[in-house]
Amino acid sequence: MKKRTIKIVISLILFVISLSIAFSSIWLNNSIYIISYLIVGLEIVKKAIRNIIRGKVFDENFLMTIATLGAFSIGEFPEAVAVMLFYQIGELFQDYAVDKSRKSISSLMEMKPDFANRKREEKIEKVSPEEVKIGEEIIVKPGEKVPLDGIILDGNSLLDTSALTGEPVPKQVKIGDEILSGTINQTGVLNIKVTKEFGESTVCKILELVENASSKKSKSENFITKFAKYYTPIVVIIALILAVVPPFIFKVGNFTDWLYRALSFLVVSCPCALVISIPLSFFGGIGGASKVGVLVKGSNYLEALAKTDTIVFDKTGTLTKGVFEVQKIEAVDRTNEELLEIAAKAEYYSNHPISQSLKKAYQKQIDTSQIKQTQEIAGLGIKAIVQEKEIFVGNEKLMIENQIEYKACEEIGTILYVAIDKKFAGTIVISDEIKEDSYQAIKKLKKSNIKEIVMLTGDKEKVAKSVAKSLGIETVYAELLPDGKVRKIEELLKKKNKKQKLAFVGDGMNDSPVLALADVGIAMGGIGAQSSIEAADIVIMTDEPSKIASSIQIAKKTIRIAKENIIFAIAVKVGILLLTAIRIIYYVGSSFCRCWCICNCNCK
Repeated sequence: MKKRTIKIVISLILFVISLSIAFSSIWLNNSIYIISYLIVGLEIVKKAIRNIIRGKVFDENFLMTIATLGAFSIGEFPEAVAVMLFYQIGELFQDYAVDKSRKSISSLMEMKPDFANRKREEKIEKVSPEEVKIGEEIIVKPGEKVPLDGIILDGNSLLDTSALTGEPVPKQVKIGDEILSGTINQTGVLNIKVTKEFGESTVCKILELVENASSKKSKSENFITKFAKYYTPIVVIIALILAVVPPFIFKVGNFTDWLYRALSFLVVSCPCALVISIPLSFFGGIGGASKVGVLVKGSNYLEALAKTDTIVFDKTGTLTKGVFEVQKIEAVDRTNEELLEIAAKAEYYSNHPISQSLKKAYQKQIDTSQIKQTQEIAGLGIKAIVQEKEIFVGNEKLMIENQIEYKACEEIGTILYVAIDKKFAGTIVISDEIKEDSYQAIKKLKKSNIKEIVMLTGDKEKVAKSVAKSLGIETVYAELLPDGKVRKIEELLKKKNKKQKLAFVGDGMNDSPVLALADVGIAMGGIGAQSSIEAADIVIMTDEPSKIASSIQIAKKTIRIAKENIIFAIAVKVGILLLTAIRIIYYVGSSFCRCWCICNCNCK
């Protein structure tokens, strides 16, 4: 960017000097123009020559080269330099918004474990994960990342699986359970038998997915490049006809005069208005999107968004808040507030996300002197003495193990059963809450003629279908790891034709591979992981899904304005061509009249 800016500034200074200062020598004046042209345009000329050698003739580089060289050949040195300057300035504006570093997703490397505690003959040594072989045992302590895939031989714990599934609620694991690398051990010490080498582990596969997804991604071609494919050959053919047909077919004038006119037409036809107006149209669209809190990383992504007819959403953190809160309380023989108070006090010393949700919902200061003998029962819940009463707070298994009769709750979410002195006291439902804005987002997208809306999630199928039904989303795929999401996106992409585009909206580190693969990757910028923001093409800075519909409207309006600019610019050029054509008709008509008069006179 700096290099191109410096070139443009130097070329512009030389151009202004040549225009404003009347040099005594025309040769000196023209030399400055040529130097200015070479500084800003030599790269374009080289590209045009390289593309011609490769068989790619009619692109914007060829168009700029032939038009500016034509201007030089008829002595219009300022025109040649000005056209190339306009083009480069337009490209400079566009480059400000182009994403050049899709593969440099550095924060994803945070998932990669730095070491593994290998167990050999009752000794534990810290080694690189690459050194651990299949069948060897590793120890994972609380707070450490699981370095390799395996099976738990001893221990039970809670795992933070958010990097893989995007779901904030920890997963309970025990002896015999399969465990995946990239997760974080939260509570107990785990003895794991390795089943996959590091290169084949889940965390490595995710990193590979992100790197490979960019190369598979359908790249939208720049608007001006596609336009040049059709415009350039038409202009060149008309110029050739103008140079050859009148002098050789109609015998009007001499070849030198018509060659001059053809070159003049070529210069007039040069898309200087197009090459500055089209990038600026997109730059204006990108600026308009930024005003509503949407960052678009390039004009090609804005163009692709305008053609999007399928949008795939992640659930947690995208359509939902990604924070588990108390949604419903059903107390027995006491008030809901009293039941919440008892549960919050029993869970006071626990750092589990569910405990945090209870304490947040209670909102009052807790007298810790009332709490005694707190016991956290892995995989079941909490047992505590609160105000001299025995309190149980946990799942159904906790009730069954302590022979407590309870009423099953059919609500969607995490259900906490509360018992006081082994008598059932009620239930508390904790679940992720749907964003209010999500309802508006789905409605607006359907009104924007989006044909298909899909939801992918790592959450349980029952929860996923409940959220989808509430929002009006018909297609749902649940319990997916990152590679599962990639496969689903690939299936959806195969069903579409080249003109149709697919957008994926996500927020977590686990969404990065899919964001990179989709035609348009849209990330939630407020709470989204840094890796997903870097992998995305568009970032919603306000975390409001409804901004996607606004972005689509902006994209469509931008395309319309760009097309209007093209039509207006071409109309002017067609007008010039018509005036030239009228001149041809005049010469042809005059020649025909002269011939008729001569023939008529000779006959008489």
